[in-house]
Amino acid sequence: MSSKKADRAAGPPAAGKAKKKVRTLSRQNLSLAWSTIRGRKGGFAAVLIAVGIGSAVITACGVLLETGISSGVPAERYHQAAVVVGGYQAMPVEGDADPRLPERVRLPADTVGKVGAVKGVESAVGDISFRTTVLRNGSVLEGPPVYGHGWSASVLAPFTLRSGTRPQAAEDVLLDSGLARRAGVAPGDKVTLVTGSTPGEYRVSGLADAAASLERQSAVFFTDDRAARLHGTPGTIDAVGVLAAKGTDTGELADRIEQAVPGVATYTGDDRSDVETLDVGRMRSFVIEVASAFGATMILLVIIVVAGTLALSVQQRRRELALLRAVGATPRQVLRMIGGEAVLVGGIGAVLGAVPGILLAMLLHSVFTAAGALPSGFSLVITPLPVLFALLICVLAARIGGWLAARRAAKVSAVEALGDVAVEPKKLGWVRLTLGVLLVPAGLAVAIVLPIALPGESAIEGAASSALVLVIAVGLLGPRLFGGLATLLGRRRGDVTWFLATANSRARARRLSAATTPLIMGVTMASAQLFSGTTLAATAYDQAVDGVIADHVVTSDSAGISPGLAEELRGVPGVRTVGPVARTSTILTWPDGDSIQYRISTAQGVDPAAVPDTMNLEVLRGDLGGLTGSTVALSRLVAGTVGVDVGGKVDVHLGDGTVEKAEVVAVYENGLGFGDVTLPHDVVLAHTTDHLDQWLMVNSDREADLSAALKPYPTLSVRDAESVTAAPTGDSGDGGISLVLNAVLLGYLAIAVVNTLVMATISRHREFALLRLVGTRTRQVRSMMRQEAGIIVLSAVVVGTIAALPSLIGMSYAIRHSVFPSIPPLMYLGIVIAAAVIAWPAVMIPARLALRPPAVEAVARPE
Repeated sequence: MSSKKADRAAGPPAAGKAKKKVRTLSRQNLSLAWSTIRGRKGGFAAVLIAVGIGSAVITACGVLLETGISSGVPAERYHQAAVVVGGYQAMPVEGDADPRLPERVRLPADTVGKVGAVKGVESAVGDISFRTTVLRNGSVLEGPPVYGHGWSASVLAPFTLRSGTRPQAAEDVLLDSGLARRAGVAPGDKVTLVTGSTPGEYRVSGLADAAASLERQSAVFFTDDRAARLHGTPGTIDAVGVLAAKGTDTGELADRIEQAVPGVATYTGDDRSDVETLDVGRMRSFVIEVASAFGATMILLVIIVVAGTLALSVQQRRRELALLRAVGATPRQVLRMIGGEAVLVGGIGAVLGAVPGILLAMLLHSVFTAAGALPSGFSLVITPLPVLFALLICVLAARIGGWLAARRAAKVSAVEALGDVAVEPKKLGWVRLTLGVLLVPAGLAVAIVLPIALPGESAIEGAASSALVLVIAVGLLGPRLFGGLATLLGRRRGDVTWFLATANSRARARRLSAATTPLIMGVTMASAQLFSGTTLAATAYDQAVDGVIADHVVTSDSAGISPGLAEELRGVPGVRTVGPVARTSTILTWPDGDSIQYRISTAQGVDPAAVPDTMNLEVLRGDLGGLTGSTVALSRLVAGTVGVDVGGKVDVHLGDGTVEKAEVVAVYENGLGFGDVTLPHDVVLAHTTDHLDQWLMVNSDREADLSAALKPYPTLSVRDAESVTAAPTGDSGDGGISLVLNAVLLGYLAIAVVNTLVMATISRHREFALLRLVGTRTRQVRSMMRQEAGIIVLSAVVVGTIAALPSLIGMSYAIRHSVFPSIPPLMYLGIVIAAAVIAWPAVMIPARLALRPPAVEAVARPE
């Protein structure tokens, strides 16, 4: 009898009334779904856990994203200013988020007068800011960064004299009270300040307290003339603080200033702190970027895990669904019932995960602050929007997962359904099998072919996507892979428990595969993420250390090295070459069809004459000797990404936003070690905030006494080549944040693994009871489960490693033309141990619980 005939035969008598359309979310269907959930609490608990924890993580990501967009930190030095006028600290990009500029965009000095003429401005005060370092007993004073200013800008806080007088002579300085206390000085004392690398002795004329506490910075005030000379950029200012006339609306005043003075940006409220210290705006952008990327990854992961958990739940109800089909339930009714269950469980789980999600966001906020990725005082923004978004995503994931899981159960005829209960179907659906088989060569192709065929970062991104493609293929082909591995292991001779373990693994390949897939996914993602990071780090380290051919490297414990020091060291007897290196970040832009693409790259400014004796960038094409004027050298990866070669031109947006139409004079290999963009030294230096060098690379004879030459500069020291670290413009907290987020991601996978394995094991109480009733001892059943747990761990480690290897090999080849990624053995051993520690208890503890009741009682219990 065909499926349609069976459905007609089993249909209800009132067929005409049955044609009325019943929606999945109808009251009748939801009531039936709720009754099923109440009757099978244990079966739905695993789905509830998967959805709830997924909702918590997505909610946390949403809270962090909204915090990055809406939050800020209170202004400190600009506390009194109603509006702060500054440059626009980002590069405008149409249709995309504007990337932040790493260096300060300064304003012409006459901007103060133009702003002061705007209606509603009581007074406009120009402010300049430059890094300085306080020495105490010859050592750099620890604490927040110290900035120097002209005394006239003190009204923007305002600073109130606590003792002494304001600075009146060129040698006078006024310190904020907190800084003076840490430095151990009082009015009338002498204090040593280092600006650049040049120390100077000043008299403390007085101390002052700010209206708002200074937590992110310390302030030193000079006379206005002295501050202008130390600032080093004549004719420019950093910002204009606006004191508004009484009764003036701040928002309207900001709009009037932008209309009256073109080319400036206005900042009000907490946004004023973005101008005070550039790291606040950069940190805000970092949080937005991280929360968006991590949230997108988690959404995909939650959908996969929830769908897999629902699939396992439906598989365990095959007897129940078969009986429903046998008594007349139509495929559409089965689909609606399971869809209603999925929506209810998904909604409940999402709501239950909201509060833990907010707590997780608070925890991540604290971790970000402790790691330096967020400034102190950056408040967390909590609104209903992230919770509603997480609710929508989780319900949608549950609905999709329920539909996918119910399709086979709903499609088979009533007769086939009853015959399908006893034994798992051996054949996979042809769509699933075909898609899984096609994804395997696709995953291998993007990992192997793309790094060879594509230039630049497209090869790395393509190789990185291979792991995800192969994990999906594993999920689709899991029963075949798991059954095949169990068959292979079954050929090894063993006792009766080993035979039972391998036989069960073959017979229950579909169910065990669904439970093992999250573990495979965890091994794959952990391997891909950790070992891609170690490969990048190892390559960068090797390039930096092997590429430095200078005998010595001069480094600074303060903001940087004064540019004039390079010429001074060239006069030291025995010194042959001194190569100054300035560091910054640039934004490269290039056309791509009708749009403009951009890439943020670390950059260095070098003296081309000193490069041959100080560093080896491993030039592939072109000549670094031509690096003068509007020219640039690019790393191989960036040149391939941008699509230019020697002789081509690329738009280089320097650190302060200045655009150079630069000609490419060379392409080199060692971009990870030294920076992907190399520019003339003077070009980089002129467009940095502090106008300071990062290093001085010195090639000298043995008798050259650099320490004696640097004795007048207490913040400088001479080190070996290993002091040149890869990507020195990177932020120290970024690596820690990545580890924390990866830990959250892998933690969710670990919970999913435990969840599904417990669910799969605890449902086998009838099987365990039957084994004991036919004479198998309890200890033998436990031994069988230990063997099965070993097969699960072995399968996950082997398959997960195989799925990650093509991605790692492809990335390694794209990064350094080597097919051998950097895989620390102890780190890989840690992944294997973690897989065993997660999976073993998840199998053995439920098995022991299932074996506690007497066999006669257990076999009578419903599934």
